[in-house]
Amino acid sequence: MDSGGLRILGIETSCDETAAAVVHRAPDGVGTILSDVVLTQLDLHAAFGGVVPELAARSHVSTLDRLVIQALEDSDVPLNEIDAIAVTSGPGLIGGLMVGLMTGKAIAMAMAKPFMGINHLEGHALTARLTDKVAFPYLLLLVSGGHTQIVLVKGVGDYERWGTTIDDALGEAFDKTAKLLGLGYPGGPMVEQAALAGTPGRFRLPVPMRRDPRLDFSFSGLKTAVRQMAEAEAPLSQQAIADLCLAFQVSVTASLDDRISMALERFSARFGTEARPALVVAGGVAANTAIRTTLEHRAASAGFRFIAPPLNLCTDNAAMIAWAGAERMAAGMPFDALDLAPRSRWPLDQTATALIGHGKRGAKA
Repeated sequence: MDSGGLRILGIETSCDETAAAVVHRAPDGVGTILSDVVLTQLDLHAAFGGVVPELAARSHVSTLDRLVIQALEDSDVPLNEIDAIAVTSGPGLIGGLMVGLMTGKAIAMAMAKPFMGINHLEGHALTARLTDKVAFPYLLLLVSGGHTQIVLVKGVGDYERWGTTIDDALGEAFDKTAKLLGLGYPGGPMVEQAALAGTPGRFRLPVPMRRDPRLDFSFSGLKTAVRQMAEAEAPLSQQAIADLCLAFQVSVTASLDDRISMALERFSARFGTEARPALVVAGGVAANTAIRTTLEHRAASAGFRFIAPPLNLCTDNAAMIAWAGAERMAAGMPFDALDLAPRSRWPLDQTATALIGHGKRGAKA
């Protein structure tokens, strides 16, 4: 490993994963994950069909110190050789964010290390530069339980939101559909598995926002359509459940394909495709095979590289937070003071018009 560069300790506690990692960024921009420890809380929240914030925060408190120690040991980098501490400070569940921030601040103060509060979404946005050294600018589709956005990534700290959801995030829509149909949590893998046995064409659902000139998303109406069909078919057989899951997956895949097709056209008109720019897909929903395959084909037909980081780096993790910290530090961006407050809402593009959740805490997306 290059003896120079930056070694950053990252901490992530924004939702239902407790994570710590150490990442190295070489002077030439090449990234290496030296350790990456993630403890999921899926079993803790499964009985409730979703994340319970209080339980999540308590779990972070009881496990984070151990995970930080393990990440440092796995990396073979002593704490005194860490160059900075990077911690998710938003967006997310406020209780969990507080746990991570207080831990990171304590380490930074005790060791006299620089401290950085990282936007969780920026971690997702920059992961492709860690795994594939993607050049700016590129197009990002972020599809997770809490976010569905199309973002133009122009540089570190420089983001232009082109589209966002006007209601549910796609991962949330998967979870709610799975719950409606009596499947387990998390809903994405359950719906995808059930859809494998589905009969194509038995149920036809609308494709939300198709050819809408805006690049936004909407899944609330689709979820209602699934409920109405389920009620009309009640009591549901296992085959009917599979058929509904397939219809839902077909609809959301077609919607994403439509939105991304228009976004790629917009990118090409602005930047061209001579350098084979990248379409980056991140977030847990990127693991869905049908969605991934469709978007890969769409990117190829438009002259784009398709990049989806490994699944462990698509879902919440601390390596992406450490890497975002390294990128910001390498770019000469200022560190944060130790009185930095957590932010439950924190859009990447601070200039974008808020579509949902614009209240005292600021724009949700």
